[in-house]
Amino acid sequence: MTLISSFFRKYSISPLPIPAQWYALPLRLIVGFGFVEHGYAKLARGPEGFIAILHAMGMPFAEVLGWATIVVEIVGGLLVLCGAFVPLAAVPMIAVLLVAIVTVHLPNGFSSIKLMSYDAAGAHFGQPGYETDLLYLAALMALCIGGAGPFSVDGFLRRRQAY
Repeated sequence: MTLISSFFRKYSISPLPIPAQWYALPLRLIVGFGFVEHGYAKLARGPEGFIAILHAMGMPFAEVLGWATIVVEIVGGLLVLCGAFVPLAAVPMIAVLLVAIVTVHLPNGFSSIKLMSYDAAGAHFGQPGYETDLLYLAALMALCIGGAGPFSVDGFLRRRQAY
């Protein structure tokens, strides 16, 4: 009984007995990869398709905004993955998220997963809401406030600056 009790006492209360800065690593990996993947998808499908969508939405300077979004997603995602200049990279990334929330996701409500039906072809989902965008925003803010953590360029530069 003492072994089980000791285990629960040690691992059931936050924070876990792990160095605090390690929280940043899974955040960097998912946020960085997510942004790179979204930017790459726009490139792979052809940037003109995304630009046409922006134009259809009535966005001004659709071509400039389209390319800027792709660059922000890919470059910003890579910077976050590497933990490099995270607060600086986060600013345009946050702008992209806020624009996506206001122009696309807000009318769809909060939930990102809207199971509409299920049949022999599988699950059918409705339009995603702004939930995932808020999660990305929270993760970026956490990385800006708490730092990029271990195995990061920011951490290396901070250690080097201390000398």
